[in-house]
Formats: sequence, C-alpha cells, structure tokens
Amino acid sequence: MDSGEQVQQQRPRPRRVTAAMVAARAGVSVATVSLVANGKTAGRVAEDNISRVREAIAELGYVVDGIGSSLAKGVSSIVILVAPDISNPFFAKVIAGVRESLGPQYQLLLSVTEAGEFPEADDVRRLMSLRPAGLLVDAPNAGFLEDLASPSPLVLLDAPGLESYAPSVNLDVASGARQLAAHLAGAGHREAAYVDSVTGTETFAVRRAAFLEEAASRGITVSPERIISTTIDVGAAAGAFAEAWPDWQRAGVTAVACATDTHAYGVLQEARVAGIRIPEELAVAGFDDLPYSATSNPGLTSVHLPATALGQKAGEQLRGLMEGKSPGSGGVTLETSLVVRGSTSAAAT
Repeated sequence: MDSGEQVQQQRPRPRRVTAAMVAARAGVSVATVSLVANGKTAGRVAEDNISRVREAIAELGYVVDGIGSSLAKGVSSIVILVAPDISNPFFAKVIAGVRESLGPQYQLLLSVTEAGEFPEADDVRRLMSLRPAGLLVDAPNAGFLEDLASPSPLVLLDAPGLESYAPSVNLDVASGARQLAAHLAGAGHREAAYVDSVTGTETFAVRRAAFLEEAASRGITVSPERIISTTIDVGAAAGAFAEAWPDWQRAGVTAVACATDTHAYGVLQEARVAGIRIPEELAVAGFDDLPYSATSNPGLTSVHLPATALGQKAGEQLRGLMEGKSPGSGGVTLETSLVVRGSTSAAAT
C-alpha cells in the first residue's frame, strides 16, 4: 500500500449535519429547525429563534433531507412545469419568473415535448412517483387536462378558454393580435400572409383567429394559401417562407405576421438572402418581443408578451395552493402591447 492510499484510507469521512445538531447550536427544538428550514414559520416561530436557526444552518452547512421530508409529508418539494416545445426562447423568461416566485424551498423540474408536439398525460403521470408539490402546465389543450386528472395542486399558463379546469394565468394575445392587424392596415397594407406554429395549442389558435378577423375588418386579405405553419425554429421558418414567397409576391403580399418572434427571425433572414427590402417591400412582425427583437437590423415589430410576469403570477398562484390557500375566483389575464420597430415602419428605424 503506497502513502497516497494510506492517506485516503485515514482521511475522515465528512460528517452529516443533522437537524438535531442545528437545534443544539441554536438552542431550539428540532421541530423549530424543521419549520424554519421548510419556510413554515408564519405565526409559529419567534423572529429571534428564526435568526438563530438560520445562523446555525449557515455555520454548520445543514441541508434539508428532501427524500426524508417527502416520506414524512407524503409530498416532495418538487414543482413540475409541463411545457410544449421549449425550444421557443420565450420560455426562458417564463421559467425565470416561476423560479423567482416559488423561492428556494421548491425545486423546479421541467417536463417538455419534442418540437410541435403536445405533452402526453401518461408521460406526466410517470413523474407523479416523485410526489410533486404542484404542477404548472403551459399552453395545454382540454384533452390533456381531462386525461391528466392531477391530484396535485395545478395552475395553467397561457391557456385561454380552459379556465374551468384549474386556476390560470393568461396573456391577452387576442388584443395584441388586433393591435398588430390595425397597425398594418394603418400602414396601407392590403395583402398579407401569416406564419403559424405547428404546436396547435390554444394560445396560437387565439392569436391567429384574432389577427385574421381584425385584418379582414380593416380591408386586409389573408387567403388560406397564405397561412403556413412550421416548428418554432428560425431555419424551418426561413425555409417555409422561401418556398411560399414566389406565390405570395405574385399575389401582391406586402406584410407577413408571424406567431412568434422566432418565426419572424427566419422570415427576415430569408428576406435578406432574397434581397427583399424591409419594410419597403415587405413588412414583418411577430409575437413575444424577445430581447433580440430590439437589436436586430431592422428592429422587429412585435406584440410584447410579459413572459417573466406570466411565470411569476403562475408561481404565486401555485404557491398559494400548495400552502393551503383557496384560489381566487376567475383567472388572471396579463395585458399585451404592440411594439413598433423598423421591420414594419421606416420611421421607427
């Protein structure tokens, strides 16, 4: 045996810090340590005891035994976020908002699908073995919710028309779509096209229907052959636009509305390749108002969707349910707004 092996064998194993050790250091009971560690001190633990326990936790490096806690409570500290097509950059802000509102005592687990596919209830049910504290479901359809029948607290995000299934936080995408159609009509456009998402969730159906209805009422024609669908991917959108553009150009199309900014980036990319002047020959707009939309050249006109606030409000609602509070009546709807930039208005560049 060499000296390195002797040192390795003689090195003491790290000592596991227990709640009893923290209690002894802070001069409180183990039950008090548990209340502080799990964020359940309201009306139960005095402020000076909370401070002493937190100091002891920091000094000793105590970590709550999540598995043991789950066995004791019958539920874990895990919150599952079910989302379709997380390749959409919009979800990064939603996730940030959720994490902020849930706080450090909950762990966020993502359950995602392949691009353009709905989540399957069976896949989510397999995760129920983790005994999640709650579920967040983004852009579901009714069939998924009926099949899921979750026993855990549930909050829906961006699920217009499905408020009867569970508490929900929605975006007023219909208002944003109408604002976009009005803007294009005001700029003199009369022939337009629409690039949709293949995901097929209700939020995309609502924004498409509202845009087409408002466009028609303002004298803009968007015939069925000018509505195409792709995954939320720049390359896919660019390829679909390249294939459709010759026919659209012959039909006199001067504006393209896109279901997401990511689709719009693909249209702008291919338009540059084809030498199409933006916005003089073709106006392009999207939904989401992602950070890059303000810095692209030209800047992208987009319907601003408050993604971070969506995650925050949904997380707040779920946290209330997980803590035993009754949900308020009706859902929460967040306002949207149109941000006009150079891709539809030369004056905005």
